[in-house]
Amino acid sequence: MPLVASAMEIPPGDFAAYIFDCDGTLADTMPLHYQAWCAALKEHEADFPEVLFYELGGMPTQKIVEVLNARHGYSLPPAETARRKVEQFMSLLVEIEPIEPVVAIVREVSGRLPMAVASGGHRHVVTRTLGALGLLKFFDAVVCSEDYTRGKPFPDPFLVAAERLGVAPAQCLVFEDTPTGEEAAHAAGMASVLVPPPARVRAPRRTS
Repeated sequence: MPLVASAMEIPPGDFAAYIFDCDGTLADTMPLHYQAWCAALKEHEADFPEVLFYELGGMPTQKIVEVLNARHGYSLPPAETARRKVEQFMSLLVEIEPIEPVVAIVREVSGRLPMAVASGGHRHVVTRTLGALGLLKFFDAVVCSEDYTRGKPFPDPFLVAAERLGVAPAQCLVFEDTPTGEEAAHAAGMASVLVPPPARVRAPRRTS
């Protein structure tokens, strides 16, 4: 089954389910999320270094605000700042594009294996993102920040997804675009595929 891009190697094995992160994995949203963060933080005259933004990829929104406060000495109100960031992002939904090689895998596997999304985002944002790309119908479960207590890099999002799919964690394959996400997948006892930035993803091929 041709499921690997040259920069995106799928490990060998008979996996019983696939679990996908959303932002940066299925949807090319990371630049839009960063744009939304910058707009929300500008209201407080605060900065978010782009390197740190990608370092924290996959972490729940409010937790990111808490990290910014701790690292930079800000006094950002976590809930309010997270709410404003989400509002800014929702205004950019019309600009979302799919990450085609990963979406092609979803379409190819649909009907053959159960699939889930495990995201650090809020449910209404994740479902709107998937809906905007026409992908929501492909997933048997969508796990979001409301569904667990500890976000990535803890394994909870992926463990909840596996439970809802009725598949043992060791039989799940995770698609992630950040080291934080991969760390969470490995902590859950799952194999993972690192999805490179969209510009580096090429046509799929399978390795043995």
